[in-house]
Amino acid sequence: MKSLEVIFAASEAAPFSKTGGLADVMGSLPEALSSAGVKVGVFLPYYRQSRQAKFNVKLLLKKVKVTLGLRDIYFSLYHCVWEGVNFYFINKKEYFDREHLYGGSLGDYSDNALRFAFFSQAVLSSLKALEISPDVIHCNEWQTALVPFYLKNVPSQRKNFPKTKVLFTIHNLAYQGIFSSKALYGVGIQQSFYTPDKLEFYGQISFIKAGILYSDVLNTVSKTYSREILTRESGFGLEGLLQSRSSDIYGIINGVDYSKWNPETDKFIKAHYNSKNLAKKAECKKELLARFKMDLDTGRPLCGIISRLAEQKGIDILIKSFSGLKDLGCSLIVLGKGEERYERVFKSLSQQYPRNIATHIGFDEPLAHKIEAGCDMYFMPSRYEPCGLNQMYSLRYGTIPVVRSVGGLEDTVVDYQQHPARGNGFKFRNLDSYSFLKAVSSARGVYEDKKTWKRIMARAMKADFSWNNSALEYIKLYKKMRVKK
Repeated sequence: MKSLEVIFAASEAAPFSKTGGLADVMGSLPEALSSAGVKVGVFLPYYRQSRQAKFNVKLLLKKVKVTLGLRDIYFSLYHCVWEGVNFYFINKKEYFDREHLYGGSLGDYSDNALRFAFFSQAVLSSLKALEISPDVIHCNEWQTALVPFYLKNVPSQRKNFPKTKVLFTIHNLAYQGIFSSKALYGVGIQQSFYTPDKLEFYGQISFIKAGILYSDVLNTVSKTYSREILTRESGFGLEGLLQSRSSDIYGIINGVDYSKWNPETDKFIKAHYNSKNLAKKAECKKELLARFKMDLDTGRPLCGIISRLAEQKGIDILIKSFSGLKDLGCSLIVLGKGEERYERVFKSLSQQYPRNIATHIGFDEPLAHKIEAGCDMYFMPSRYEPCGLNQMYSLRYGTIPVVRSVGGLEDTVVDYQQHPARGNGFKFRNLDSYSFLKAVSSARGVYEDKKTWKRIMARAMKADFSWNNSALEYIKLYKKMRVKK
């Protein structure tokens, strides 16, 4: 059997473009697959952000054509090799030469439907021009969800890729690409597809619904999340459709890039340490406390959170719990940005209780590493969490996670209270401050037993969520797809 060839279609990938975790996945998974012997290519929009970064990107093809409705649109294709992987960039300045990827402070760009419908068609047109007919096109999120639609419903595209299968990964079902039905004409989709069993979604159209309907196989970024999206609570109106495809849904946890997130080598932290020599972690804690001018009593547990300040992340639960955290003798460091109401509350609390809480609004990569290394505990009281990365970073740094048992948090953290012989963190189920504080209180009690706490730290640091493991799971799935009828 010939070696696998997989093409990724994504709206962002580090280091070329980034707004969130999708970029980290697209920057790491293709490299891990390539190292495992898979032939890999990645297609991205050529954003202004990518252009300004001045990578060694070169023109590959001029005047490639896409047809959307009755309109022919021409674009150029650029290319570079990064970490052994071929990256291709769809260049259409009219759509992608903008300050932001999806929208600015006033909201999403009004033509996002057209921008990403064009991108989806452009990926297929580029593959045809390059004479690439991969085993699998691996699409990600709503921005690429029309790739399988066009592949299955445009006769010329079916003819170009007769054996190609499509895997569609749902990274976060809350973001669906919902647009007015008026967008159908502009993106070259016939009105006959505007029905409840096709693309219509409560009086609008849903791009992600197209990905779910027309892809050969679906997956999410954790096993638990693959089950959660089948429920009314986490299905965001698509649970019925997803239930009808449940036999084609898989869950593969995202990986961690341990070349960047490793306390033995991390260039951002005060001192390096590992599971066999934890003493140096105390130096990281002292540096972090000093940076924020907090009480240098290193015997108090220092807790951290690095997050979008949004309801999804359970920020309201954290705020309601602050008084209880203070009573438990916990100090808290918050790094993040998001909803103004939450930013305002954290700023106010930091001014009122500087001994107990410090806040940095914004994102700061070096500081994120310092928090992971310098804190004793890490909080993730999420409403839902498809995968989560920070709990896995925290485990590697011996910073014990206290998390809600949902999605990827359920799959990666083992509750010490239930499994003392193998526990690496603390979990709670009910979405309320009482349940969260109860889990923190349990962790706080064990923290006083330094011998047991160090044993939990060492166990946490040995957990392996490297991309190599996840890549092998994807390879198994790709091979399964290749023989799928």
